[in-house]
Amino acid sequence: MTRATALSPDLARAAWAAVEPIHLVVYFAPEAAEQYTGIGLEPVGMGYFASRSAPLGPAGPQTVAATFYNFSPALVSSVIPHAWSVAAPESVLKARHAVADTALRRILGAETVGSAGLREAADLARTAALAAAEHPQGRPLFAAHAALDWPEEPHNVLWHAATLLREFRGDGHVATLLTSGVGPLEALVTYAAAGGARASTLRRTRGWSDEEWEAGVASAVEQGWVATGEDGAPVLTDAGRTLRSELEGRTDTLSVPAFAAIGEDGCRRLAELTAPLVTTIRAEGILPGTRPRRS
Repeated sequence: MTRATALSPDLARAAWAAVEPIHLVVYFAPEAAEQYTGIGLEPVGMGYFASRSAPLGPAGPQTVAATFYNFSPALVSSVIPHAWSVAAPESVLKARHAVADTALRRILGAETVGSAGLREAADLARTAALAAAEHPQGRPLFAAHAALDWPEEPHNVLWHAATLLREFRGDGHVATLLTSGVGPLEALVTYAAAGGARASTLRRTRGWSDEEWEAGVASAVEQGWVATGEDGAPVLTDAGRTLRSELEGRTDTLSVPAFAAIGEDGCRRLAELTAPLVTTIRAEGILPGTRPRRS
């Protein structure tokens, strides 16, 4: 039995979830607006699409939409390739890394950033990310990120590793959606119906029109994955619950090669070490689900 098959997919999922909030800081920290505006980018949509796709080089909207999967091609085309005429991918990457660096320094504080625990977490996450890099086939967005140089300081190493692990899992999820015959809108509709996020939020942030969203709901209904509730919102059927469970299970399995490199003990230790970091990040109130509600 290989190490890759010896690790539980559930444990691989838990290890990924333990570092995911560290990666997410780069999208929601206030430092992002300053850095992207400083190089001429509109900080929200343009900053997101340009910064995440910059490792691909000056990619066109079709490539970015294809690798991001569930965003409306029209939304992507509204900022790509125009972003590259404002700032070259190299400049965007430099700004993105500055966001992660400055945000983590501010949120975690100097003592935590320089701690032995953070260095150990960075080493474990890097080992997993390097193992993932041995399996780039069929994972274009991950492969582009994996080709970037590693930073030197431990908190930046931890963020970069978390980013690689996120894109490794993400590309695996896209492969699972494709082989299961689940299109971008159907993926969003069933995710919303499963309680993953509000349908209105997913439709708006992914850039789909009301008509396109309704067509996606209709397709998911036709497939037998959702039904429409009394308020018109999609509700998972038994077949839909089975689908979502299978999608997540296959995604977990495809992420095993990364985390098998650190084994069960390493996965549990990584989660233990990152737990206080994530608690501090969540307390900042910038991540989805942690923001204070407006009265």
